[in-house]
Amino acid sequence: MAEPTTTPASEHQADVIVVGAGPAGSTTAYHLARAGLDVLLLEKTSFPREKVCGDGLTPRATKQLVAMGIDISEEAGWLRNKGLRIIGGGHRLQLDWPQLASYPDYGLVRKRDDFDEQLARQAQKAGARLYERCNVGDPILDRSGRITGVHARLGEEKTPVTFHAPLVVAADGNSTRLSLKMGLHRRDDRPMGVAVRTYFTSPRHDDDYLESWLELWDRRGPQDRLLPGYGWIFGMGDGTSNVGLGILNSSSAFKELDWREVLKAWCASMPEEWGYTPENMTTTIRGAALPMAFNRQPHYTRGLLLVGDAGGMVNPFNGEGIAYAMESAQIAAEVIVQSHARSTPAQRELALRRYPKVLKDTYGGYYTLGRAFVKIIGNPKIMKIATERGLPHPLLMRFTLKMLANLTDPTGGDAMDRIINGLTKVAPRA
Repeated sequence: MAEPTTTPASEHQADVIVVGAGPAGSTTAYHLARAGLDVLLLEKTSFPREKVCGDGLTPRATKQLVAMGIDISEEAGWLRNKGLRIIGGGHRLQLDWPQLASYPDYGLVRKRDDFDEQLARQAQKAGARLYERCNVGDPILDRSGRITGVHARLGEEKTPVTFHAPLVVAADGNSTRLSLKMGLHRRDDRPMGVAVRTYFTSPRHDDDYLESWLELWDRRGPQDRLLPGYGWIFGMGDGTSNVGLGILNSSSAFKELDWREVLKAWCASMPEEWGYTPENMTTTIRGAALPMAFNRQPHYTRGLLLVGDAGGMVNPFNGEGIAYAMESAQIAAEVIVQSHARSTPAQRELALRRYPKVLKDTYGGYYTLGRAFVKIIGNPKIMKIATERGLPHPLLMRFTLKMLANLTDPTGGDAMDRIINGLTKVAPRA
């Protein structure tokens, strides 16, 4: 959208500045605006814009969309999925999403260019002021080093603009230039992943299960070769399939291989009738980093809060980022709203310092378990043994699905829920 003409071009003020209008930023802005705060939402590109993603949403993300009042009906263009189909070790297992009080029993599929824009427009409807083509540069700091705004360049003309607010939310993704300029660097002791994906015209476009391949085989040579990583196939409901793979830096092959070539090799091994061939590819192969398990901390410092990928919120068990981006955004918004209502700077600061603690209480133990899981599955041979011996046991795999997708009822629930919740409570919250 064009810059609003009702505010001066030289300076813009608000209660909160949110940098980045992806799922984390737009969700933050929505909840803040709904609570009555004046919010500036700054997006460096313009909508619609593409992001590398599997486009598959679990029930955790679906719950967040419902909380934002998004119309997720099929008539509105959302494709529902019933669960996860897992393929590996010569086995094929189809698991429905669990029946829980806390989450719906279905997931969704939507392309990111359209998905992100829907969230941004919903934030606008709630009252957030969205600036597209707004490239944020350096933070504005006071004498104590606290952020009080940002410098930016606006529009095609790259007009210099300054935005001011007592709080700034970094929702600018894995690269998070704003966090780096505030001295917050990535932790090397946390896992990172890479995802690459493309789209194919395919008869499998209307599949109502997300499909996860725990083994990737290259069958082009004289001998089959097991590739590192895991793959996915998500039907988009529009005549195309999203086909991609993820790889963790715990794999010895992480830096050695061209992952676009690995994806091509895997697709070449699939049945020809599925259509995952070069002539049916509708986009180029693109890749993106997956920052996992709180790989950038602290999540609050000197007036800056990190949400979503900027704070390394991706689930190390399954590479899911959107649900955690939206959940961390809601948590951040709640903390900011409470802080805003305090009467003194000291009281406001006390409230803001609660944000990292809430995040660690919510995800810390689970992410610690995920980091251990990442180290184990980084070895393709271990993954092969696990799939061969685990997939024939549906009860074990239902437990695994709950664990990997982080889908349990926090109170009550069944025996599986109690075991998983107990494990996450006793694990260190780092």
